[in-house]
Amino acid sequence: MRNWSGSDLKLRLTLRVAAVATLCFAVISGYFLFDSDRSVRARIAAVADVAARTLELQQNKIQWLNNPRAEFPDLEGVAASVMAPGLCLAFRSNGGEISQRFCGGAQTDTAAPPLAFAALYRRLFDPGREAVRPVVARGHAIGEAVVWVDPAVLTAEAWHDAGRLMAVLMIALPLLCALVYAALSRALRPTRLIRDGLERIAAGDLATRLPPFDLAELSAIGDVFNQLAERLAAALSDRNALTQKLIAVQDDERRHLARELHDEFGQSLAAIRALAASARLTAAQDCPPLLAECDGIARTATDMMETLRGALFRLRPPDVDELGLAASLEGLIAGWNGRRGQPRFEIALSGSFARLPASVSANLYRIVQEALTNAAKHAGATRVVLRLQMREAASGDSEIALAVDDDGRPGDPHGDLQVKSGMGLLGMRERVAALGGRLSFEAVQPHGASLRVVVPVAAGAETAAVERAA
Repeated sequence: MRNWSGSDLKLRLTLRVAAVATLCFAVISGYFLFDSDRSVRARIAAVADVAARTLELQQNKIQWLNNPRAEFPDLEGVAASVMAPGLCLAFRSNGGEISQRFCGGAQTDTAAPPLAFAALYRRLFDPGREAVRPVVARGHAIGEAVVWVDPAVLTAEAWHDAGRLMAVLMIALPLLCALVYAALSRALRPTRLIRDGLERIAAGDLATRLPPFDLAELSAIGDVFNQLAERLAAALSDRNALTQKLIAVQDDERRHLARELHDEFGQSLAAIRALAASARLTAAQDCPPLLAECDGIARTATDMMETLRGALFRLRPPDVDELGLAASLEGLIAGWNGRRGQPRFEIALSGSFARLPASVSANLYRIVQEALTNAAKHAGATRVVLRLQMREAASGDSEIALAVDDDGRPGDPHGDLQVKSGMGLLGMRERVAALGGRLSFEAVQPHGASLRVVVPVAAGAETAAVERAA
């Protein structure tokens, strides 16, 4: 089951592009506002220069004509040529009195800016600042030419310009985000192949390979992916081969040990029983008090032979190839049920198992033997159920479904405990892999464990190399 956490990469990159674009628009807007303010300052400074020069010429003309009754200051001509909305032009005497002033009216179609923008603009640019130029006559300053622009007009014009930029942003930003998202979706489309490849590798398909990609970065990832898949497949193949060798060595050692126990200990125990019987006959005639000791020796030898017989059965099970898998498993279950202090074992067979290849029968027997041993000795189960079914696969071929369920202790880590008994779960996995099947093992709530094995019957002919006598 997929579990992808975190946000979508395309969405995250698109949002970052949108944030960068918004920041760029903000910087551009700020630049235009500063440039507009600089232009206004330059314009009112130029108007102030023209007004001061005009007033100086008027004062010189009055003095040259010696006409003290001439009008001064006369800024009407200057105002007519430079007047603009919000622009104010005035002459201020040395005493600070305004002798003449002309102001252009504000535009009525300009929307009033928000108070927050007006406060920020006035804080940054001080739009009511004056441009002052001295008016000099005969080497003495007689006043000042003063030019300024109404702060409300400048703020409204700045808001109008900013509004146009914001309108452009509102139109361009969604379009930009859509184009960026589409471009990222196309560029990152190969990541789906990479994700699918990783999922297939995680599912055990080590033959998965990625194709070359157009992007150099993704192509490098694909190359590393393919190299890792090849190395993982080689390492897994080597591990499987080694494990199968270990299983073969284990089976050979079991047969050798069973032979040694049967030949040496079996004969020795038989001899002890014979000697005990002979001693009992002698004791019955000559020393009756020794009869109890002779009987005790005979009972002990008998018990040891029974224990040895059970060990030999586990080490060297009956010939599955001759008896068949079903009969061998029924005998195995009967043997477990005949032991004192063991859980109750049940078996359910469905289908015919008479024509199974020897490799399939022998390995399935070993798998069941390992599973029952673990359930009885390590899980502390009180009931173990074995089910074996011959059924048709989806491909039309036959397959064997094996299920072993127990009610062992809750939270019992079978995966660790099974290592104590032979090759444990690892050995079962390798046997199933040798048959071309699949195995699953999981804990069952609130307690117990469940083992599932599915083996295709046709795999028996293809695994003759791993066939071994049980």
